[in-house]
Amino acid sequence: MGRTIPSFRIALAMEKEDWKPFRNALSKSDRKKFDEMFDIPRFYISACSYSVQYVRLHPILMSILFHHYKELTECIEQVEEIEARVNSKKKVLKEEEEEKEEAPTYHLG
Repeated sequence: MGRTIPSFRIALAMEKEDWKPFRNALSKSDRKKFDEMFDIPRFYISACSYSVQYVRLHPILMSILFHHYKELTECIEQVEEIEARVNSKKKVLKEEEEEKEEAPTYHLG
């Protein structure tokens, strides 16, 4: 008989426990970030469970990578929106400046 694969929640806890010596070697602020990073797979429990990997670290890493990829693409979209607004504003300002230069000036004297 083969061994039963533990639920992903249990596997995640086991993996986190295995990394405890690494975590303990980090500074306090890095430990907090490490804990936050290890909490990310909880958002993807179903996907990790369905992946049925024998190396439990694989779905953990994939979920962390995927989460950061999503955040990165959202940041890129926000930067592109900001750039578009800035470029639009620059264009309007440039057009206004050109209109001022083209406008005839009247000198009363």
